This record gives sequence, structure tokens and C-alpha cells, in this order.
Amino acid sequence: MEPRYGFIHDEMELKVLILYVIRRVSVPVPRNELTDLVLLCDDGIGYFEFTECLFDLIKTGHVREEEGAYTLTQKGIENGEATEKSIPYSVRIRAEKACATAKQLLERDSMIHATHELRQLGGFTVKLTMGDGMGDLIDLELLCGDASQAKRIEQNFRKHAEKLYGKIVELLLNEV
Repeated sequence: MEPRYGFIHDEMELKVLILYVIRRVSVPVPRNELTDLVLLCDDGIGYFEFTECLFDLIKTGHVREEEGAYTLTQKGIENGEATEKSIPYSVRIRAEKACATAKQLLERDSMIHATHELRQLGGFTVKLTMGDGMGDLIDLELLCGDASQAKRIEQNFRKHAEKLYGKIVELLLNEV
């Protein structure tokens, strides 16, 4: 690794930061989100150094990758807790702020599901579900004429799930 201009200067510090970020988010973090969060924390971190350190953490059993998202193993949690105080204070503050926002968005996304499948008799069934962490608030299936329509419904549901849920409840509570 080349000398850095930020506060993170070597591979070990970068690995500790990666563990710190994943631990703070506390839900599976997709690769692009993890990359953005870590690179935001310190101006001296490069993409290739980050990638190399992340893969080293996977190889050593600190980080687990499942379906393109990363979580800590027990080993990663223990080693991260033991070493996180070595991260410079200003970097920890930036990480805390970035992770808090990311955690909220990732938790929301994990509670909203939208899929579609081809029906035997033609058309597509779109399945839309939104939960609150304790169960499903809405579980809806719709018939669509084609795949583009189904994808559009999925995208709009993911984007506006809470608003759509509110409108459905309002319509059902009001007399027609």
C-alpha cells in the first residue's frame, strides 16, 4: 500500500474500518453500499485497496458474503470490537453518520419485497409485500398483462411502499 493522505494509513487500519462499518450497519450490506460507506470515511482510501482488504477479510473468516451482501462472522465481531478504538476519532464520527443513514435505508429495503412470475394461463402475477420487522403489513398479488408492466409495478412499490399502503388503507376505511 502506498502512503496515504487521510487518517487511514495501512491495510490493517483499513480492515479494522471495514469491520467497524459492517458492524455499525448491522444488516447485510450490498457491495456497492459498503464501498461507498468505507470510501466516505477517509479521503485517502482507494477502491482497489478497499477491495483487496475486503477479500482478505473474507478469506480469513472475518466477513461473510451471501448473495452479494456482507455481514460479520463471530470472529469479525470479536476482532472488530477489540480493535475499533484504534480508528481515528474523526473517521469514526464520519462512519457513524454514514452508517446510521445507510442502516435505515437498508432496513427499509429488507422489509419491502416485489417479485413477478409468469402464469400458466398467460400474464404475470406480481407479488408485493411490506413488513414492519414483526410481520407483514401488506401482502398483495396482482395480475399483469406483460413483464414490463410487472416490472414497473415492482419498481413503484419499492419506491413508494409506505405511501401506497397508506392510500390502500385510507380507501378501505372510507365509505364508497
